Amino acid sequence: MDSFLPKFLFFFLLTFQSSVSETISLEDDYNPTAYEILRDFNFPSGLLPAGVMGYDLDPLSGRFSAFLNGTCTFTLQGAYKLRYKNSIEGYISKGRLARLEGVSVKFLFFWVNVVEVLRKGDELEFSVGVAGAGFPMDNFENSPQCECRFLKCRDQKQRKHEEMTFVSSQLQLV
Repeated sequence: MDSFLPKFLFFFLLTFQSSVSETISLEDDYNPTAYEILRDFNFPSGLLPAGVMGYDLDPLSGRFSAFLNGTCTFTLQGAYKLRYKNSIEGYISKGRLARLEGVSVKFLFFWVNVVEVLRKGDELEFSVGVAGAGFPMDNFENSPQCECRFLKCRDQKQRKHEEMTFVSSQLQLV
């Protein structure tokens, strides 16, 4: 009996230590994307455009930054033009993005900074300080594609033209 207790304790401690180490290493290996972080805070992933290169998040303060490969502009609901700078910053909490920097909306002929986004039920409310607009969450299910710049568009059109020419030549051979 005397030898059983030390062996049992040794075995228990060894098993406990390995399970704690496994848990810690699993948590350390978990590297969520910026889109997954948005979902964790009750936002749709499409709030960020496609192509986020990385992000920083301080879990204690909620301060975050997201990084794009350049400025990104796209149209929402065919009427609102949004622009994301290559670096977006603010504070994130459950259902609230506050003190935003790097996101703006075109209003008439001017770009106005979006300072806050709130989730209210199935809507997202974008605030520019003195005014705001609500949009259904459905608009943000998928991350929008950035509109291409002139040179980039020209390159994309050229590639598409070359692909179509290749496909049509293949069809003629058949």
